[in-house]
Amino acid sequence: MSRSRQPPLVTGISPKEGAAWTKVTIRGENLGTGPVDLIGLSICGHNCLLTAEWMSASKIVCRVGPAKDDKGEIVVTTKSGGLGTSTVSFKLLRPERIGILDQSAVWVDEMNYYDMRTGRNKGISPLSLRPSNPLGIEIDKCKILQSDMELTFPGMSGDFTSENFSATWYLIENHAGSSFEQLKVAASNLKKQATKKNEGSLAYVKGGLSTFFEAQDALAAIHQRLESDGTERVEGSMTQRLENILNRASNTADTLFQEVLGRKDKADSTRNALNVLQRFKFLFNLPLNIERNIQKGDYDVVINDYEKAKSLFGNTEVPVFQKVYAEVETRIGALRRLLLEKLLQTPSTLHDQKRYIRYLIDLHAPGDPAWQCIYAQHKWILHLMQNCREEFICGQKVLDLEGDAHPLTLGRLSHTVSLKGGSSLRTLRASTRHFETPQQVQFVEKLSDVVIGQLPNFWKLWISYVNGSLFSETGEKSGQMEKSKKNARQRQNDFKKMVEEITNRLVKLIRGALLPTTLPPGERSDYGGWENKAELTGAWLTQIIHTVRSCHEALSAMEIPNDLLQVIQDLLLELRVHCLMVTLLHTTEDVKRLTEKVDWVVDNKGITNLPSQFEKCILQMLQSLEEPLEIKMGETNVLLLDQVQDQVTELTVTIMKVFINCLEQLSTKTDGDNDAAHNIAVDLSSPDQFSSIQEVFSPTFEQRLLIILSNCQHLERHTFLNLVEHFEKHGFTGTEKITRESVDAVRELDRTLFDAYIERRADPIAGSLEPGIYAGYFDWRDCQTPTGVRNYLKEALVNIITVHAEVFAVSKDLVSQVLSTIVESVSEEMCRLMQCVSFFSKNGALQARLELCALRDAIATYLNSESNSSFKQALDALPQLHSGSDKKLLEELLNTFKSSMQLQLTCFQPSSVQPVKR
Repeated sequence: MSRSRQPPLVTGISPKEGAAWTKVTIRGENLGTGPVDLIGLSICGHNCLLTAEWMSASKIVCRVGPAKDDKGEIVVTTKSGGLGTSTVSFKLLRPERIGILDQSAVWVDEMNYYDMRTGRNKGISPLSLRPSNPLGIEIDKCKILQSDMELTFPGMSGDFTSENFSATWYLIENHAGSSFEQLKVAASNLKKQATKKNEGSLAYVKGGLSTFFEAQDALAAIHQRLESDGTERVEGSMTQRLENILNRASNTADTLFQEVLGRKDKADSTRNALNVLQRFKFLFNLPLNIERNIQKGDYDVVINDYEKAKSLFGNTEVPVFQKVYAEVETRIGALRRLLLEKLLQTPSTLHDQKRYIRYLIDLHAPGDPAWQCIYAQHKWILHLMQNCREEFICGQKVLDLEGDAHPLTLGRLSHTVSLKGGSSLRTLRASTRHFETPQQVQFVEKLSDVVIGQLPNFWKLWISYVNGSLFSETGEKSGQMEKSKKNARQRQNDFKKMVEEITNRLVKLIRGALLPTTLPPGERSDYGGWENKAELTGAWLTQIIHTVRSCHEALSAMEIPNDLLQVIQDLLLELRVHCLMVTLLHTTEDVKRLTEKVDWVVDNKGITNLPSQFEKCILQMLQSLEEPLEIKMGETNVLLLDQVQDQVTELTVTIMKVFINCLEQLSTKTDGDNDAAHNIAVDLSSPDQFSSIQEVFSPTFEQRLLIILSNCQHLERHTFLNLVEHFEKHGFTGTEKITRESVDAVRELDRTLFDAYIERRADPIAGSLEPGIYAGYFDWRDCQTPTGVRNYLKEALVNIITVHAEVFAVSKDLVSQVLSTIVESVSEEMCRLMQCVSFFSKNGALQARLELCALRDAIATYLNSESNSSFKQALDALPQLHSGSDKKLLEELLNTFKSSMQLQLTCFQPSSVQPVKR
């Protein structure tokens, strides 16, 4: 339910402190619409509604009751606004208890006495009156038996009015739980009470003058009433005597008051005289004070004193003052020289520079201290950058005497290492383990730290110089700020040249360390000299690119104009291109070393680990190039530059061809240590040693050819396609050329190796046919009736089966291609041999037809058009069979051959059996 008015708000109370029953005035907002609307008022937790007098909606008058809390809020409650709040508080002062021997200027209510023993109020005789809490802090009674205290303190008492009073007993009994800070307050209260007693009757009279006046007025009223009754006419009456006493008291008070006023006037006169003397004492002591404050570094005090002396005595005509003021100017001149020396001292913080500039401006130093500081800082930054190069060129290495070298470098390196791969990464990790960060990397990082550490403060100092924030209020009032701003506008071009010189020096020093050929010949001696240092890998160059980018981002964040930072952008572009080329070249070397990792173990598809190792190497290269190829704000895509595109495409094709050459070398490589791999002498009686024996597979030359052929096909069908996809994902252009030339190269190697394998396997088989046919002086013109297929043909088939097994063990996919080519060679040889026979007898023709048909049917699975044509031509060269008995005999002999060779010829039948992993 919403109220029609806002809740009461108390914003002031007067007075803010006082004893109980003090009349106070409460002010605020929404304090009620009338007396009836006011339904609640509490101060320090005590209900004061009975004494409240509503004056208006912003004012209430009441009396403060004897609340429990010493300090609390004023809460007003109204019918219309509800429970209110307060922004002020009231402090309730506790009245001091007055003893029977204490002087007091107020009336003591002897009936309202608090008994410490019984814990309640009761009326007692004034003679037994004693203070309830002499320490003036909260009493915290401890439950200790009286008998225990009497045993602990024999003959003593905790009653402070007793002659045998024991302070320890009293503290244990009444303040056992009080803190040390409370006890310190209690000691302070005791000292105040003792001081009041020592002030004597004079202070008593002074403090009670108003009371005496009130008492006199009251008695005068009584006197008037008595006079009206006729009592005052009696000489020597009590009223008359009381009047005389009061008159004497009044006269005594007036005498005392006049004496106090006289002393006050005398003190004021003395004070005025001392003030006049102090004014000149300031001038006389100023030279010494300036010297002391300079030694302590209190330059603000010196400047304030100088401004004060200048305003008071700057134009004085008094000779003494002129002499002292001249000494002051001499000391201030020395201070100006000291501050200027500190200002131009390097290194120094921006805070100190601004402080010294402000001091010099306030001291009206000649020249322009701010510009002098800017010029000195510019020279200091250039000096630091050049010293950084000299340090590393001379072979020095900065070491922290309490730790490792360049912890910052190693910290940055740890982040970069996690992103890099390939042999470059291995080199990086090896160097990191030995804390052997290349000196060029250390140099670039330290150089960047110098620039990032110094140039921001240098730029901020210039901004402060331009906007006039270097001046104090004194400088602004004197008009020096406008003059300085005008000077800054005139020197903008000079400052721009300073920043440009720093950025150019940074770029030239980095070029000299990493890209010396990009420097003009005349500058190579000043910025080069790194020829004897080790060549950096792509991973280290990536770290440098990261460092330079961080430097550029830090400078851009200071809102330095882009035209001053363009040289850093140009450097970054060249570093990214250089890193790209170096990484591609190093990847080429990594690919060459892949031949050292081949184990000749093939999977079910006849593939070794070489294609996967090659693909992994390329992917690691691309991963390491992510940061160099990343395009930050304002940067150019290096892969879109025409010259870079051509170089990247050529290097990528070179990497592909290098791997293909590695395959070619592996196909013809001979292992000189093949026999040594099998000559392992072990104690077979030991199970542990026996279990550690591993079979070392060393393929023959023909097996190498088959394995490499299988890898070539995998490269063409899978690896190259995957790599091209990754190249395109990373923004590489010219992928069509990369794919075309890589596929052409691998196909050329495939043809070469295939022809070599066919030559080594097909030629012996085909060459054995003719000697086998004419073995034992066999003659087609004179031979016996055929009894079956001769052994030469069976040997040829066994040799083909051997080739089949050899190829199948490596790659099932190569079986059809290899067997078809060998069958084609054999069929051509059989056709040639049959066509060379001039005459066949009946039995010779039958024997030749039997062997041709047996060979053709046995290898029918691998016949192609050329093979079928050769067999057809061979059969056409034979006389036709006209006799039914001959045909039947041919069929029977063929069935007998197939039945006897069924097991051997099973391998030529289609099968789903997978080759076994070697």
